[in-house]
Amino acid sequence: MKLGGVWHRSISLWDDGRAVKVLDQRLLPWDVRWVRIETLDEACEAIAAMWVRGAPLIGMTAAWGLVLALRDDASDGAMEAAASRLAATRPTAVNLAWALARMLETLRSLAPADRAAAGAVRAQALCDEDAALSEAIGRHGLPLIEAALAGKAGTPGAAGPVNILTHCNAGWLATVDWGTALAPIYRAHDAGLPVHVWVDETRPRNQGALLTAFELAQHGVPHTVISDNAGGLLMQRGQVDLAITGADRVAANGDVCNKVGTYLKALAAADTGVPFHVALPYSTFDPACPTGAAIPIEERAASEQQLATGPVTGADGRDGPLATIRLTASPAANPAFDITPARLVAGYITERGSGSLEVLAHSPG
Repeated sequence: MKLGGVWHRSISLWDDGRAVKVLDQRLLPWDVRWVRIETLDEACEAIAAMWVRGAPLIGMTAAWGLVLALRDDASDGAMEAAASRLAATRPTAVNLAWALARMLETLRSLAPADRAAAGAVRAQALCDEDAALSEAIGRHGLPLIEAALAGKAGTPGAAGPVNILTHCNAGWLATVDWGTALAPIYRAHDAGLPVHVWVDETRPRNQGALLTAFELAQHGVPHTVISDNAGGLLMQRGQVDLAITGADRVAANGDVCNKVGTYLKALAAADTGVPFHVALPYSTFDPACPTGAAIPIEERAASEQQLATGPVTGADGRDGPLATIRLTASPAANPAFDITPARLVAGYITERGSGSLEVLAHSPG
């Protein structure tokens, strides 16, 4: 990822090797602050309180959190208890459980004295794999943008950039590097293709307005933030050529669980003939989950007050000091995700290619 013109990964070890380094995403874009995660408690807090976000990055944070726990106590009971604590921090994104399962596959057969060092090697390998998967997703998604540009060239009055609508944040802030839904966009931009991104604000936590817009600006990609309810009108007007989102879990039948509001974008895309694609690594595909109806939907507190995020009943912003204001005195609900039926998905973009559900079913893992 580009940050101030310098390439970084969103999660790594500090130079001293004693802690994990992540951006506190609650503070973005107003304050770019790297924070140290040194303990299991801090890793759990980072995930639950959304210092880190995005299904792949949550999984990698959990993997490193287990390593930190093993440095304190690597016994069987302590290891299993730590993994259980990490797994319970957020219930919806399958990458969390997936990463912990990969870690435990390596660690359970080892002597306690060897677990911390082996765990660090395994966690780093998982991070390297995630970065490679995202890079491959970018390569396989690029032809969709190239095809959209070619289509515009052959349509009278349709000149201009490829306009891509996305929802929530599925860029390098949500993964180790590159991202999922944004990876093809970065590839297209770096290749010199004219692209423009419509960035849904993504209430209530404003991941689009605060995070996606921030990283697109860092990379130099043209973009415009829009209200969550504006996408349908833009599609009706022919101002959206593609819709690409990420996913927190995809069921065996292709149903997609993603940030709440994704389903409405998919419905509008289907009604207006806009191709709706979902980008994800194989670790987000859950073949053990039959349909989207079986995916647990995280219900977050309506009154949660975290810096640089907007709960349902309030909003954060900057006019001098960073502050939260209350927008309503009424009761509120705060479901964090929704389910987009597979019938609304034009295709899936994975590390193996782009296409129908088969590109997921035949992925490794």
